[in-house]
Amino acid sequence: MRMNKSPNHRALYDIAEQQAGYFTTKQAAEAGFSRERLVKHTRTGRFKRLGRGIYRLSQFPSTPAEDLFVAWLRCGPNAVISHDSALALYDLSDMVPGEIHVTVPRTASRRRKGLRQHTSHLRPSDIRKREGLSVTSVPRTIADLAKAGLAEELVRIAIRQALERGLTDRRALRAEARRRGGRAARVIRKWAGEGGAPS
Repeated sequence: MRMNKSPNHRALYDIAEQQAGYFTTKQAAEAGFSRERLVKHTRTGRFKRLGRGIYRLSQFPSTPAEDLFVAWLRCGPNAVISHDSALALYDLSDMVPGEIHVTVPRTASRRRKGLRQHTSHLRPSDIRKREGLSVTSVPRTIADLAKAGLAEELVRIAIRQALERGLTDRRALRAEARRRGGRAARVIRKWAGEGGAPS
């Protein structure tokens, strides 16, 4: 007879701590928490339910990026915040995205309301951790947006600010330009060349 796994609060805390306090029903189950226990701890205030399958340990404060955490966790462990949402997370844009942009593996097909899903293969070097979120690197983010048709002036500003703040360097931007080609390469080379945006 299969015994129920005992809840391991330390294991759940360790998972949530890496994600600014957020966790999924699946992650809780891996730490031994049944749905009934999730309901119980939500009622007592130990957990805060943010939506279907997404929770936050109450000892962790809500963050300004809470909507990004919810979207990221809903899309699965291989999802990465990208495009306009990544640019905003790096504070390289004053624009407020109308949708949350997430890049998922090509095998993912499920559409979710309020989300703009992009399918692409991401290399490990394309992904960074920021505020507990998986997010595309600055060079990848800028290249994605240049390729998607973001106004050249906004790409220029993002490149300038990223270089000034030390979030990337010209070499990384030019390497990404070579890799992506097309409009992304043309725009990035123009503004990340030796005579382009300041270093």
